[in-house]
Amino acid sequence: MAISASDVVPLSYARANISELADEVKAGAEKIITKNGESYIALIDAQRLDYYHRLERERIHLLLIDEAARGLEDVAAGRVRNARGVIAALKRRRGA
Repeated sequence: MAISASDVVPLSYARANISELADEVKAGAEKIITKNGESYIALIDAQRLDYYHRLERERIHLLLIDEAARGLEDVAAGRVRNARGVIAALKRRRGA
């Protein structure tokens, strides 16, 4: 959804017109509230916020699955080392 100039409102206006802004947001708009001329917070519908959170969790899960797949590829290709051996080598190097 594109943000238009009417969706950017100063904090002072938002304070005075929160009910009207809430109705617009519930109808589908998203509002950017500014403070001292810079974006400060966003006003969005609670259901849309829940949806955004679900999307973020799904994205994190997909990234974890991708990392696991790359790790399994490394194991299959022999590009791994035993953790105990690596730690022992690091300790020997630090002691030298």
